[in-house]
Amino acid sequence: MGERILREEGFEVVSVTDGETAMVRLEDVNPDVIVADAFLPKRSGFDICREVKGNPRFRHVRVVLTAGVLEPLDETEASSAGSDALLKKPFEASIVIDTVRPLAEAARLARRHEALPVANAEPEPQPSASPESTSPELSLAEEERVRAAVTLALDAAMPAMIDEITLHVLIALKKLK
Repeated sequence: MGERILREEGFEVVSVTDGETAMVRLEDVNPDVIVADAFLPKRSGFDICREVKGNPRFRHVRVVLTAGVLEPLDETEASSAGSDALLKKPFEASIVIDTVRPLAEAARLARRHEALPVANAEPEPQPSASPESTSPELSLAEEERVRAAVTLALDAAMPAMIDEITLHVLIALKKLK
């Protein structure tokens, strides 16, 4: 049912029948969100969650654990495994979408953020200027070229900064729920 709900909302869905197969497929699918039954055969959803959250390659992946209405889902264990959300079956379409959509968006933002080159945290040391080596004042044209270069660098960095801030806001909002 969950698969049908997600497909109808435009999500690409890959289904497997057990936890072992899920882990094998993880490498080639590289999903944004995993929706796993906590009590899958061969490997539980808790196991999948721990392995995914412990693997730096899948830092962006969000994990939703599910369980039947009569199955005891230990929220403490789910939290310690790193689960991003919990869903109880039978699935209500609006709840599934309201749960998965923001997680998929956060995963995509995180994936883009991880793909960005990391800037050096410390600036390059500058040679100290001796009185003999100091250059004369910069001309107005040189100042304008420097300003243009700085503006271009900021323009290029702006999308990454927006993604980073958005990711942090989404995480903070999730913690408030």
